[in-house]
Amino acid sequence: MSKTLIRGAKVLGGEPQDVLIDGSVIEAVGQGLSAEGAEVVEAGGKVLLPGLVDLHTHLREPGREDSETVLTGTRAAASGGYTNVFAMANTFPVADTAGVVEQVWRLGKESGYCDVQPIGAVTVGLEGGKLAELGAMHESAAGVTVFSDDGKCVHDAVIMRRALEYVKAFGGVVAQHAQEPRLTEGAQMNEGVVSAELGLGGWPAVAEESVIARDVLLAEHVGSRVHICHLSTAGSVEIVRWAKSRGIDVTAEVTPHHLLLTDELVRSYNPVYKVNPPLRTERDVMALREALADGTIDIVATDHAPHPHEDKDCEWAAAAMGMVGLETALSVVQETMVETGLLDWAGVADRMSSKPAQIGQATGHGRPVSAGEPANLTLVDTEYRGQVDPAGFASRSRNTPYEGRELPGRVTHTWLRGKATLVDGKLT
Repeated sequence: MSKTLIRGAKVLGGEPQDVLIDGSVIEAVGQGLSAEGAEVVEAGGKVLLPGLVDLHTHLREPGREDSETVLTGTRAAASGGYTNVFAMANTFPVADTAGVVEQVWRLGKESGYCDVQPIGAVTVGLEGGKLAELGAMHESAAGVTVFSDDGKCVHDAVIMRRALEYVKAFGGVVAQHAQEPRLTEGAQMNEGVVSAELGLGGWPAVAEESVIARDVLLAEHVGSRVHICHLSTAGSVEIVRWAKSRGIDVTAEVTPHHLLLTDELVRSYNPVYKVNPPLRTERDVMALREALADGTIDIVATDHAPHPHEDKDCEWAAAAMGMVGLETALSVVQETMVETGLLDWAGVADRMSSKPAQIGQATGHGRPVSAGEPANLTLVDTEYRGQVDPAGFASRSRNTPYEGRELPGRVTHTWLRGKATLVDGKLT
C-alpha cells in the first residue's frame, strides 16, 4: 500500500496522535485521522521520532567485509532506528579519492535499508602527510561534506589548518579524532588509578584535550568548522564550552558507551571494553551527560566499530579497539539521559536526528514530524526492558559491551521515505 497510518503514537513523547504517510512523505499529523486506503500500524502510545542519524559509523567495506559490509551495517542501522549514517573513511583502500567514496555511496543506495553518506579522509592513506582529494570527493556523486582521518589524529597543525581552509570554500567540516600520538604510545586504557593497579599503559586525558584546544583555535583563526569526534573527558567538555562561548564554530559528539561505561570494567580484562578513546572515569561520564543535556555536546554518535570474533576474543594487548553500537544506541541514551531526567524525547530527537543531520548536511533527514516532511521515522517501545542478546544482531559482528545487560526501549518500526525497513522489530 502507498499509505500508512501510524495510529496513537506519542510524537516526540507528547500526546498520542495519528501520523498519515502517503508515499514518501507525511501527509497529515493529528487525532482521528482516516485510515481509509491505508495500512494501519497501531502504535499504542509508543514514541515516534524522526529517523535517527549517525555521524560516525564504520561500515568496513571495502576491505574488511569479514567485520561488516554496507548491507549488514545498514540493516543494523535500520534495526536501531537509523535512516541515515555517515561511513568513516578508514577502509581498505582508504576512502581518500572520489572513486572510493562513490563506491560506498552506491553500495548504500543498493542496500535500501538506510541512506549512506561517505566521509572522506583528510589525508592520503590516513597517513597525515598530504591532503587527500577533498574537492574531488565533494564534487563527486557522493557529495562528501565531512572529512575525517578517524582512527588516527590529524596531528600536524599545518595539515589541519590547510584542511580547515580547504573545506571552508564549500561549507564542509573536518571531524577530528583528537589523540596526540606521542602521548598515547603503547596506551591500553584510561590513565588513572585503575591503569596503575592493572599495570596497563595509560591513555591520559590531556592527549585528547590538547588536540581539541589546538583545533578550536585553528578553526577560529581560519573561520572554519571543526567537529570533535567521540569526546570523552570532563576537560574536553570545558574546552568545547569555552570555545563556544567565544563564538568558535565547533560541534562535538559523544558515544553511548562513554555515557554509561567506565574504566572500572577493564578490571575484567575483557577486550570487549577496549575502545578508542578509552572508557574513562565516573566523573567524566557525569560531565559528558551534563554537557549533552546543556548542549555543549551537540550530538550522540555511535562510533559503531565492528570486528570479527578472532580480533576481540584474545588477550587484551592484542585485541582490536572498538564496539558495535547501532542496535543499542537509543536504549543506552534512554537509560542514561531520559530515565535520569536529563533529556526528554524531543531532546533525544534533537541530539540523535536533527543536529547530526544539520552538521553533516543530510538532506531530508532530521526533519520535524509534520505534514509535508519526508517520512523518515522511528517508532520506539519505551516501556520495553530486556537483556541484550548479540545473537539477534543484524550486524555481522558481535563485539558489544552490553551482552546480557538489561536495557530499556526497543525500536519496533523504521521507515525510510515511507518504506518500512523494520516492522515489529523484524527487518523487511
